[in-house]
Amino acid sequence: MAMVLVLKKGASKEDIEAIDKILYKEKSKGGFDAKKYNGIIPDLEDGMEAQKKMRNEWKRDID
Repeated sequence: MAMVLVLKKGASKEDIEAIDKILYKEKSKGGFDAKKYNGIIPDLEDGMEAQKKMRNEWKRDID
């Protein structure tokens, strides 16, 4: 069964929280729960810069 949730531009905070509650009401039956890691990496620098640094580390390990 498919579910469609519509969030219109200018929706109130309560509307957004209600949709969030519906979306995350059901626990996954297995697999990776990415939501539990939300906010774990500190926001100390720009995300793109952090990715570039990580990719450069991988490249150095290969060479």
